[in-house]
Amino acid sequence: MDIRDLRSQIEKIDTLPTIPGVLRKLLAVIERPKVSISEIGGFISNDPVLTSRVLKVVNSPIYGFPGRISSLNQALILLGLNVVRGMLLGVSVFEAMQKTMIGLWEHSLGCAIASRIIAKRKGVKEPEEVSVAALLHDIGKVVLGLKFPEEYRQIMTDAENEGNFIFESEKKILNINHADAGGWIAKKWNFPMNLVEPIEYHHKPHLSRMVPMQTAIVHFADILTRAKGFGFAGDYFVPAVHPSVWQLLDLSEDDLKEIVSEFEDALGQAGDFMFSDE
Repeated sequence: MDIRDLRSQIEKIDTLPTIPGVLRKLLAVIERPKVSISEIGGFISNDPVLTSRVLKVVNSPIYGFPGRISSLNQALILLGLNVVRGMLLGVSVFEAMQKTMIGLWEHSLGCAIASRIIAKRKGVKEPEEVSVAALLHDIGKVVLGLKFPEEYRQIMTDAENEGNFIFESEKKILNINHADAGGWIAKKWNFPMNLVEPIEYHHKPHLSRMVPMQTAIVHFADILTRAKGFGFAGDYFVPAVHPSVWQLLDLSEDDLKEIVSEFEDALGQAGDFMFSDE
């Protein structure tokens, strides 16, 4: 299939009958370029399950407010529009993630936690935005799984049987990979480039031009989460860290030990934020 046709089809994801109802309604809200925090707050408050999930994630190790945020308005004010939009997408595609790939939500959550830890260590101004980019970095897998369910099952089988990375099997069967799809859909949803580029280039961080540090962090956090065996991203082995990322992050051996230790502690708390009780 022609790549332009593929992009057009992927950008119409909200017309799919298989898309979760809450996600369809959410997209109608957040795709508006001038949507306000109060409009998003009104949307969330009309859905008790979504409200519960938002508060659960806000109080999770992804952010720096464990157990301290009790109201929706407080969460929205503290986190800001971009973070809230991204977080909402993350919690709204939870079921779709589980259906696409068992363990994908857990992997995404782990990556978000690791990204925030690394971003804070590197002094990134908005570590919450980096963690949201990480939470959504594999959104393209969900989009491809919803749009091309038969092909995506074939992709997963091919990756396992041939020993490929999932993005290699995606490229082989669909002519694009999930990072391409994720970048297209993030642009369509009017996300800023500091969210788009880490999603689009998390396997090719050296291509990021506007936010290379944030993209490098998501790339490294993705690999660290795989190495710790938290969740499942579709691959049966761990890729190497891109050389440009080692150079850009410039982490010492002590830095790495402390990051891994903090990450392990946070993962120990993360089991409370899997939505298993709903």
